[in-house]
Formats: sequence, C-alpha cells, structure tokens
Amino acid sequence: MYELTVTESFVAQHYLTVPNPPADEAELHSHVFTAEATFRGPELGEYGYLLDIDLALDALDDAADRYRDETLNDHLEGNPSAERLARALFDALATVDAPSATELTVSVREDEVARVSYTGELR
Repeated sequence: MYELTVTESFVAQHYLTVPNPPADEAELHSHVFTAEATFRGPELGEYGYLLDIDLALDALDDAADRYRDETLNDHLEGNPSAERLARALFDALATVDAPSATELTVSVREDEVARVSYTGELR
C-alpha cells in the first residue's frame, strides 16, 4: 500500500457534556489539535502519485478551518470528543478527488497527551 500523510494544527475550544466530567473539562477550554490525514491505496495514479500533496493539504486545511477558533460543541453532535472530531474531519476529507486512494485514516492529537483515529474506506 502507498500512503500519503498531511497534517494541520489548529486551536479549538470545547467543554465535555458527559455525566460528572472532571471540573476543568466541564468548563469551556482550549486545546491545540493536530489533525493528520493518511490516504492509502494499492496503486499510483496516472502521474505516479497516490494523490496531489497540495490537494490533500488544501482539503485538510479547509476541513480544519470549520473548527479553527470555534467551540466544538457548536459543530459536533453529542459530547464533543476528539473521536467525534476525527470522524467529522474524515467525512469532510472523504470527498477529496483521490481516485487511487482506497482508505483514509484521520488522527487527531489533543495537545500532546492523547491521539485518536478514525479509519474508513473511500468510495
């Protein structure tokens, strides 16, 4: 499998809505999120690459811009976890014109302490 990975960092805020969250997590607070999108596919396209790097970077930047300097609670249903953010970014990136890519993993690092991922097939 070939892989292409691009990353984008941004700051967003959230507060957890689960029962009995730690006090600091129940209040609005910020994190530095680093999103990493890894496209995979068994073959290269017509021009000898999985997909254009600039296309992947632009798509991830556009997806991250939806959440940059925003409150995740306003954009994600349910408890605004990093897992839900990873899935939302995956959904936004799944429409990228990448005919050679068959799989996508979106990982989200919350500050430097945790990392979550969502993986799915493309088309």
